[in-house]
Amino acid sequence: MSSFPQHIETMQLRVPLPRQPEPQLEPELLATDPPPAPKPRSGGRDRYLDLLRALALLRVVIYHNFGWAWLPLVFPSMGVMFALAGSLMARSLSRPALTVIRGRLRRLLPPLWLFGIITIGLSLLDGWGPNAEGHPNWWWGKLAFWILPLSTPPFAEVSLSGFGGLLEHGWAVQVGVPLWYLRAYLWYVLLSPLMLKALRRFPVVTIFTPLALALCSGFLPEGGGRIWETFSDFTTFGSCWVLGMAHQEGLLRKLPQYVAPSIAPLVMLAGYWWLTSRPVLDPTAVGDLENVPIAQAVWSFGFVLLLLHLSPSWQDWPGPLQRWNGLISLLNARAVSVYLWHTLALVISIPIIDLAWRSDWAADHLAWLLRTRYPPLLVALPLIALFVLAFGWIEDLAAGRPPRLFPWPRRIKGRRRAA
Repeated sequence: MSSFPQHIETMQLRVPLPRQPEPQLEPELLATDPPPAPKPRSGGRDRYLDLLRALALLRVVIYHNFGWAWLPLVFPSMGVMFALAGSLMARSLSRPALTVIRGRLRRLLPPLWLFGIITIGLSLLDGWGPNAEGHPNWWWGKLAFWILPLSTPPFAEVSLSGFGGLLEHGWAVQVGVPLWYLRAYLWYVLLSPLMLKALRRFPVVTIFTPLALALCSGFLPEGGGRIWETFSDFTTFGSCWVLGMAHQEGLLRKLPQYVAPSIAPLVMLAGYWWLTSRPVLDPTAVGDLENVPIAQAVWSFGFVLLLLHLSPSWQDWPGPLQRWNGLISLLNARAVSVYLWHTLALVISIPIIDLAWRSDWAADHLAWLLRTRYPPLLVALPLIALFVLAFGWIEDLAAGRPPRLFPWPRRIKGRRRAA
């Protein structure tokens, strides 16, 4: 049996692709005006944010393979990703809000639709359907969330046959892990115009309101259902999203330099205290940050505040990172595909590893390795690359770009690499 974690509400990333900046018109200068001083480069890709997005994606894949509880503490991917998305959303809202929202939906929905067609088709072949859920009418109605994910799109939460035992009976639950993020991202996009207006008028209140709601929710009876899920997402990661907006608006730069480095560690310490004070089934086990929403909200807020304070805003890669330009650019160009398809790759890796046990030599000499979680990851990585090659082109079409099977940075004469 696989130890692949079946966390439905713990996984994190829809990663929106950055929009190419539009040229800014400069006012005409009078003939008597002195020549303007050279301006710093602006409006291009921020390589520091690209690096954070790539690290967040890799951390998500590793976490969903190994299930290490300490990984979200080392790098809370979802808080970071929501902060990056909030920053990009604030940058885009220099244009009319409806145009920006329509553009975000255009980039989000086609990859989701393609993922849904394939995964729902596999589930139907494996025995899922209206009667399997026990509510046929509701089953058909919930499928509409695959068209517009205002709530989590449905997937087979019942035990399936696993294609005759080839896969685990709960494989669809594992594959459906990423879907909660798309629901949360959509709501943040829809609410962003109001959030940005509130941030500009009441910055402190707007930044801390989602965090305060998360703390208050800890004293309420634990709810359920789709409305509670949406509320929980907003309160857990809303402050990270607004922090990203504040970073783009330049509000964080107005703080004295000592404020963020002084406050962020204390906030993270409070989140860690809340995490360790929660009861766990195994007293010897470390609590998983992603299973404790309040702790995740507080820890992620402090972590993101520190990252944005340290933001160097690279227009070009520093020397040591030049060699990673291709991989980082590829992950950013195919972020949605990597996020959606990596769980299916991890699920498929299990029966492939099982084949190795049928070899007497492997069973005798490699049993120590096959019992670990490293072989599934090694098998899943090329499978993810295969899925990106097969389905990633839809991200180009959704963004209005010519489709490319493998968007590795092209070499430009006079420069090493260009994304």
